[in-house]
Amino acid sequence: MLDRKSPPPFAKEFSFDLPSPTRLQVGNGIDLHWVKGSKDIIKLDFIFQAGKWYEPKPGIAYFTAHMLEKGTANYSASEISEIIDYHGAQLEISAGADFVSISLYSLTKNLRSVLPLLMELLQQPVFPSDELELLLSIYEQNLKVNQQKTSFVAGKLLAKNIFGAQHPYGKSAEESDLKNISREDLMHYHAERFVPFSIFLTGDLSNDEMAWLQQSLSPLKSSFRNQAVSKPIESNDTKKAIVKKDGSVQASLRMGKLCITRADKDYPSFLLLNHILGGYFGSRLMKNIREEKGLTYGIYSSLSPNLHHSSFSIGADVNIDKCDETLHEIGNELTRLQKELISEEELLVAKNHFLGSLQLEVSNPFSVTEKLKTIHLFDLPEQHYSDLFNRIGKTQAKDLQIMAQKHFVLEDFFTVQVG
Repeated sequence: MLDRKSPPPFAKEFSFDLPSPTRLQVGNGIDLHWVKGSKDIIKLDFIFQAGKWYEPKPGIAYFTAHMLEKGTANYSASEISEIIDYHGAQLEISAGADFVSISLYSLTKNLRSVLPLLMELLQQPVFPSDELELLLSIYEQNLKVNQQKTSFVAGKLLAKNIFGAQHPYGKSAEESDLKNISREDLMHYHAERFVPFSIFLTGDLSNDEMAWLQQSLSPLKSSFRNQAVSKPIESNDTKKAIVKKDGSVQASLRMGKLCITRADKDYPSFLLLNHILGGYFGSRLMKNIREEKGLTYGIYSSLSPNLHHSSFSIGADVNIDKCDETLHEIGNELTRLQKELISEEELLVAKNHFLGSLQLEVSNPFSVTEKLKTIHLFDLPEQHYSDLFNRIGKTQAKDLQIMAQKHFVLEDFFTVQVG
């Protein structure tokens, strides 16, 4: 008889096995990665090597990508929006540091109605001048609003100081750059860069539906992989920057430095070290600076792994008169990780939280596809996440101390204070 008075034994499952996608080819050699999912909803991701890394001048990648849905040879922006809404579909456009992605969510039964429109967006955009003028105006207004936010200014300045003002990871489109963006610029960049590098499909299609999809995608040009283009990093010589903002009672603090990429052998250990420092609510920075000192509502540390270079940062918003104390305490925590071994109890809690969170990140087919996209786009081994999962589980306190001594040297950090 089942004993309902006693809870079931706790079972800790440490495994992270991703499914292998079915690899097909469409067009003239474009890779199509198919991840089985729901029969009712599908997602199509078109990935282009067209991010900020490749743009000839600031803003071109963003505006080329977001103008795709603003008009084609046969449809206006309003007509495109109406068709997508009518069929219960959703279009997402993201222009990142390295890649541009165009994603379509659709009911499987409506795919035949919306995919031809998406193909026209990708192949026959006309970049209407009036729509470009409107998009530039909206971007400029948003930029003016964001420039009043200390957190926005601090984040931009930190990236600029770490990578350099002319580096793709350190620069962003300013108001003065918007005047130099023309319809011809976008048309040229689209023709040159918007060749699908890879396509990801998440969903469950019948054999007939898959044959139709492959046929529909066949007009796309062949994919290509660029040779690595060197972009020199020219970090700022000044390690600390202070920007005063009149009338501000709070300041945004940011500390950061260059860091390792996903392919580095130390990456798993560094992820766990970051988690302990400031990666979750129970981290050392949160306990010290939020709970014990009451200096901020929230403080974090994070790793931003781009394709070519990565950065590590720490951020918090505090009262202006508490900036020095907060920076001092951050420095104490960085130094403590270098000098003292993490206790077994703290290490176990951080491991369990990190690994549990990682498992939650693949709770549905769409999130599984995101992990598989990362493996493919960053040219990582197929077992990358499984290896990462296992290595974090085996990481010892001494390993983390070595990581801290290597990567948390205070003199290597850039500091930005805005407010």
